[in-house]
Order: sequence, then C-alpha cells, then structure tokens
Amino acid sequence: MVYERIAGEIKQRIARGELRPGDRVPSTREITARWGVAMATATKVLASLREEGLVHAVAGVGTVVSSPTPVNPAVKDDLTADAVVRAALAIADAEGLGALSMRRVAAGLGVAAMSLYRHVPGKDELVLRMIDSVFVASPPPEATGGWRERLEAVARVQWDMFSRHPWLAGAISMTRPTVLPNAVAHTEWIMQALDGHGLSVEEALQTAVTLFGFVRGIAVNLEHEAEQRQHTGITNDEWMDRQSAALASLASSGRFPMFARLLGTEVDMELRTLFEFGLARMLDGIGEWISGRPALDG
Repeated sequence: MVYERIAGEIKQRIARGELRPGDRVPSTREITARWGVAMATATKVLASLREEGLVHAVAGVGTVVSSPTPVNPAVKDDLTADAVVRAALAIADAEGLGALSMRRVAAGLGVAAMSLYRHVPGKDELVLRMIDSVFVASPPPEATGGWRERLEAVARVQWDMFSRHPWLAGAISMTRPTVLPNAVAHTEWIMQALDGHGLSVEEALQTAVTLFGFVRGIAVNLEHEAEQRQHTGITNDEWMDRQSAALASLASSGRFPMFARLLGTEVDMELRTLFEFGLARMLDGIGEWISGRPALDG
C-alpha cells in the first residue's frame, strides 16, 4: 500500500534520529506535495503513525514525534478501568477519535497493550465508556424557568459538552443509539420540561430527540475543523480569504443576486453562532407548535 510505504519512510527517519521527539513531521499537505498522493492517502499516513504511538498532534504546531514511553510495572499493578477511560479521553480530545487505539492508550499509560483487555474488552466498549463518562460530567441543569428556558439551558449544556470533546458528536448514532443511562437522563429531562403543555409522550420524545439531533448536527463539524487547523495550519478566516476571488466571480455572474448582496458584508458563520441562531429558531417553532394546545393527561 502506498500509505504504508510513505509511513515506513517517516518511521525510518524517526528510527535514525533524523526526526526527534517534539520534531514536526510532514503535514498532510506536505505529504501530498512531496509524494504526489491524494489527501486521503496522506491522512492515512499520519493516522497509521498515530496508531503506533509514534506521533501525536499538538494544537497550533501540527503532528510531532512522540517521546518513547517505557513500560512501567508499577502502573500495571494500579491500572483500573477508569484510568483507561481517562487516558483514552485525553487522546481523543487532543487528536480525535481516529487517533485512538488500544495500543496508543497503553503507550500513554506505560503498560503493555494486552493488559488493557483485563479492564475493557476492546475499542468499541472503550468508546461507549468514554461517551458515558462525558455525560456523567455533563448532567442536565437545574429545572428552573418555563419549558423554553429549560430546553435552552439543556441545549447549551450539550453544546458545551460537544465543544469540550469534538470527537463526541461523530461517535453518537441517531439511528442506532446505544442506551446509556446518563445520556437518557437528558432525554427524560427535556420530556419532563414539556410535560403538561399539550404534547403526547410520543411527541415529547420526538421533540427531545430532534433538539439533541440539532445540537449534534452542528457539533459534528467541530472535530473536522480542529483536524483541518492541525493538518493545514489554516484558520477558518484564512480559508475564507482564499475563496474571495471565487466568491467574487460567482457574485458577478448574475446567477445569484441574493448571494451577491452579501459581498462586502461580514457574516459570522462560526459554529457557535450557527448553534445560537438555530437554537432560537427551533425554540420559536416549538413555541408556535404547542401554543394554545390543551393540556393532556397521562
């Protein structure tokens, strides 16, 4: 495989000491230019190096060579499932879920990879425990105010939770959800906030899931944006600046008059802004939907 050959060359440079711990390795953009491969292949190169614990991402710097971690027998004796989950969270929060592997967690803990399986059956179960741990640390807020204030408050709790853990949104399925009590607590909390406002229990559940799906839908972009910043070193604003010529061409074509009116204006398209805008509109819609509906019993 091409990506394995490129990864092998970088490994050899690390082994020979040409790339030392803390040194920056080629970014995906540099790999595509130097070896003439697609961006997807370049991404697999860095992912395979991360999988082996040879490199890791550093915010604002890029991907750098990791320091070798010797196996520590004392740590092995004190190893717990909670320690494994905490180590996995640290990796996923810093580098994304793609960088997570049992081998990488073991290297961070200074233990042999096989020792982890005494505490966690495998990566899939580890990710579930990570998700549950995040929800434990982000319980629904106190029940104060009316239904709108309560839904707004819990949506912000969820947004902050996704922002602290950019990998989380992509790890949660909306179509095949795993039943985790601490996640279900958010659904129950929203349904209770809507109780007595004319909705059936089915409608209350659909509202809770729709609201969570909206928050997750915006948040799923957080990890991608973080990865792009790490891999390219380009911010959102810098990327948009590079699109100015193409945007001007579209605007002058006459095909998009509404779009043309945006030129010269500053529109805030940050994810947090889109979340706040969408949340307000969603709550407006729920309010219009339930206004005037008679209360339902049971």
